[in-house]
Amino acid sequence: MEDRWRRALADLDNLCKRHARELEREPAVERSRTADTSLPVLDNLELALTHAGADPGAIAEGIRAVRDQAMNVIDLLGYPRHAETGVAFDPARHEVVGVVQDPDAPPGTVVEVLRPGYRDGERQLRPAAVTVAKRE
Repeated sequence: MEDRWRRALADLDNLCKRHARELEREPAVERSRTADTSLPVLDNLELALTHAGADPGAIAEGIRAVRDQAMNVIDLLGYPRHAETGVAFDPARHEVVGVVQDPDAPPGTVVEVLRPGYRDGERQLRPAAVTVAKRE
C-alpha cells in the first residue's frame, strides 16, 4: 500500500512538472503561430515596395489587397473588425475622439469611425475611435 502511495505521489509530481514545462512553452508556440500567420502580409508589403515606381493605381490596388489580407489575419485570430456608424455610442466598444453637431443623427450616435475597433465578444483588442453626435 505504501509503495502504491509513493508511486502515485511520484506520478503526480511528474505530471505537475510536465504541466509547468508545457505552460512555459505555450507563449513561445503562440507567438510563433501568430508571426507565421502575419508573414504573408509582410511578404506582400515588401513586394509592393519593390514596385514603388510603377503605376500609382496599381500600387493603391496592391495596398488595398495587403490591407484586406491583414484584416483577414486579425479576423482568423478571432478579432473581427467593428467600424459601424449610426449605432449608439457604447463606452465598452468605442473611444470618443471628437464630438460634432449633426442635425441628421440622434445625440449619442456614432457619426464617423476614425479607427476601427477589434473585439471577440468578451475581450477587446482595441476600441474603435469614433466621433459622436451631440445635442445642439
